[in-house]
Amino acid sequence: MQDSQQRPELTARATRGLRVVAIGGGTGLSTLLKGLKRYVTAPADRYPTFPAEGQIAELSAVVTVSDDGGSSGRLRKELNMLPPGDIRNCIVALSEDEALLSRLFQHRFVKGSGLEGHSFGNLFLAALTSITSDFSEAVRLSSEILLTRGHIFPATTSDIELEALMEDGSRVSGETKITASKGRIQELFLKPADVEPLPQTLEAIARADLITIGPGSLFTSLIPNLLVRGIARAIVNSSATKVYVCNLMTQANESLGLTASDHIRALNRHAQCARIFDYALINRKPASPELKAKYALEGATQIIADFDGIEELGVCPVQGDYLDEGMVARHDNARVARDLLGLVLQTPPQKPTAQNPR
Repeated sequence: MQDSQQRPELTARATRGLRVVAIGGGTGLSTLLKGLKRYVTAPADRYPTFPAEGQIAELSAVVTVSDDGGSSGRLRKELNMLPPGDIRNCIVALSEDEALLSRLFQHRFVKGSGLEGHSFGNLFLAALTSITSDFSEAVRLSSEILLTRGHIFPATTSDIELEALMEDGSRVSGETKITASKGRIQELFLKPADVEPLPQTLEAIARADLITIGPGSLFTSLIPNLLVRGIARAIVNSSATKVYVCNLMTQANESLGLTASDHIRALNRHAQCARIFDYALINRKPASPELKAKYALEGATQIIADFDGIEELGVCPVQGDYLDEGMVARHDNARVARDLLGLVLQTPPQKPTAQNPR
């Protein structure tokens, strides 16, 4: 790592604060946001300040909106709105009072005609969507009301459905059916295919110093974002440092048997470009025998970090003890956030590589 006094572009970037865009969905994205939130510049010093080099001036989350199951799926069908579940989790993760809001927004009604099975946070977003007639505006207002420490953008405001082409040539439609399918996914599509992102999403990506994709379900949380017209192109054209945060475990019906480089290869293929990432954060901490046995019941294992395969893709692997073990495997968001910011601070802005992604 070179001294920043010899690198004026790094000094300028650190002085104004970092611009970070995190792309994904599911619990993986919200877990990452909890870690990054600690480094967001605090309004009125409500949070302890961090060294200027490590501060985030602008944090944006780009969230997939293809869920069609559970409470989100019911609201989607009954109210003709985008599924709010993953957005809700991101709002909670970025909120000022995360502990209280988590209990409130994640509260799920266990009885009541029409209420049973719904979470309060989903109904809150549904109500704001009804008032504003605009889901993205409802998300923006929710973020303002709850004092979130970042911007949250749905990957698209169009009503989309996932379709998977399986290795046996069959096609499966709908996220719930895809995740329940026993076949191996060969390629993923959006229906309709020509949906557009929000302009704010493209602006945030273009201005970013750091762009992350993952962790999260490869085919139902990560890849759908890259299929939205213009997002993959914006990522490749951005001068930001681009990092893939690799999953800890393989996932039944999505990534069984796939190595770390296989995940990166699938993301590149669906983005229709030779290389998205500069770095990949890879966990090196072994899971306990008990956790391994639990995941083995679904055929899942810790993801194999095939470093030669990663480097052949032009990606630099970065190892760390990222496993935070509990009832399930989760990323240690504090360690991940620290290492992500360390990467961007030691990396000079890159000139975009001329490629032709979607």
